[in-house]
Amino acid sequence: MAKRLRDARFGLPALLGLVALAGVAGWFAWRSFGPASGGPSLANASSATIQAGAAIYGQHCAACHGADLQGQPEWRRRKPDGRLPAPPHDASGHTWHHPDAVLFGITRNGLKPPLAPDGYESDMPAYGGILSDEQIWSVLAYIGSRWPPRERDHQRRIDAAYRAER
Repeated sequence: MAKRLRDARFGLPALLGLVALAGVAGWFAWRSFGPASGGPSLANASSATIQAGAAIYGQHCAACHGADLQGQPEWRRRKPDGRLPAPPHDASGHTWHHPDAVLFGITRNGLKPPLAPDGYESDMPAYGGILSDEQIWSVLAYIGSRWPPRERDHQRRIDAAYRAER
């Protein structure tokens, strides 16, 4: 009986601690990206978020997309297996042509419907089981921070139009 009381006494504080931790994580994501309808916005990312994203990018993305976001050579030409090489995420690529939610979806879930045609095969893994949503947003914020002003402005307009449609 005494063991049950002790377990129950520590169970509730542990549960409350987990709830508090989830609240802090949500607050951090809100503070890092700023309030925006439709979720986080790359345009509002804090410098701390961008810095965290740079480290995560280096660990998980740079091997394919390049340390300087340059992508793989001949990224527009299919490899012998029919798949495309990893595209650049700098201004020479097309990442900045997409709204935040699409970039997040591709990174989190991989290139599959509705973001790619049925049967599309890609070497891009789904990072949803590897990185938290917050980490994925941080990586995207880092990538967006590296675009020149013209590309950043273009991507912001695309993102705003996408959010307005929703």
